[in-house]
Amino acid sequence: MLKSYGRKTVLSIAGATVTCLVVLLVIAQHQRVEVDGMQNEREIGLRSLQSLREQGTDYVAGQDTTVSRSPGNGESEIKKGFSAYFSKLTRGRREAEKPTLSVSAATNAAPVEDITADDIFIAVKTTKKFHKSRLDLLLDTWISRNMKQTYIFTDGEDEELKKKIGSHAINTNCSAAHSRQALSCKMAVEYDKFIESGKKWFCHVDDDNYVNVRSLVKLLSNYPHTQDMYIGKPSLDRPIEATERLGDNKMRPVNFWFATGGAGFCVSRGLALKMSPWASGGHFMNTAEKIRLPDDCTIGYIIESVLGVPLTRSNLFHSHLENLQQVSRAELHKQVTLSYGMFENKRNIISMKGAFPIEEDPSRFKSVHCLFYPDTPWCPPQVAY
Repeated sequence: MLKSYGRKTVLSIAGATVTCLVVLLVIAQHQRVEVDGMQNEREIGLRSLQSLREQGTDYVAGQDTTVSRSPGNGESEIKKGFSAYFSKLTRGRREAEKPTLSVSAATNAAPVEDITADDIFIAVKTTKKFHKSRLDLLLDTWISRNMKQTYIFTDGEDEELKKKIGSHAINTNCSAAHSRQALSCKMAVEYDKFIESGKKWFCHVDDDNYVNVRSLVKLLSNYPHTQDMYIGKPSLDRPIEATERLGDNKMRPVNFWFATGGAGFCVSRGLALKMSPWASGGHFMNTAEKIRLPDDCTIGYIIESVLGVPLTRSNLFHSHLENLQQVSRAELHKQVTLSYGMFENKRNIISMKGAFPIEEDPSRFKSVHCLFYPDTPWCPPQVAY
């Protein structure tokens, strides 16, 4: 009996010992995972901050804090850096948790902000050689109704243009070349002029866009201008892939969506102000060179990749890179921007009977304008569109 009792005691002690060992192993493994996770998170944080250090500033709670580069202050830099990094993560989580409103739903919802066309800064990018062939058409159509809201950014002096639109004709003194440097140069001036204007929304379009300002106002009234809003249409079916140059011959891949400038896009003032460390003054050109992409891509990089604000897509913006004949005649009045161009030696234009024959109105912008504003003096009377 005693022997049997002794064996049971030994087995019980052995079982308890094994159980304790298993528990200790599980705890140790959990602690090791936590340590590894913290190390990985720290490494990710340092990599994310590296590009900010190249600018010489950290973005903390919407403010620019100069980072000291003096010897022996490395620990202070890391602490400031992590403060910025985790503040950014916290803001990102809060933004991700907010309910989002699709553009299609927004256009049918009650306005959240009472705005007018005067609250919008519409920047038209052009070049002097297109002043006659493209810009005159816009001045005769949609710009004629929105002179106060429209600013034309070009690369040469034009006295005739100044007579038509006055100080809103802005010579950027940028190159007339269609290079990424020239395009980014003009976008930098557009951004700075918008900030100076104090207006609520910055909307960029090209000189081959027709802007339906009434529809634009209706769309933007559904979003508070003080919040982070970036609205437009991508021209790609996937995020663009680029290489970010971090200095010291270091690079890293970045992926982000961007709204094509060929269809136009809009940025709220609240978001535009946050872009300042990477976009104001000469910073936009420097940022563009970091990824070596054109102006609209650089806007997307700053907003999506650096600030972590997602693009709000809208099918109401249109460029010549899409099949414009798919835009329904019945839905024309809802569109924000339209365009025109050539594809495989064929006209890529809005499909409509129009007020003018195709020879007189190859872009169809005149016919669209007469549809929207039939009281225009040069529109044919009583024409069925």
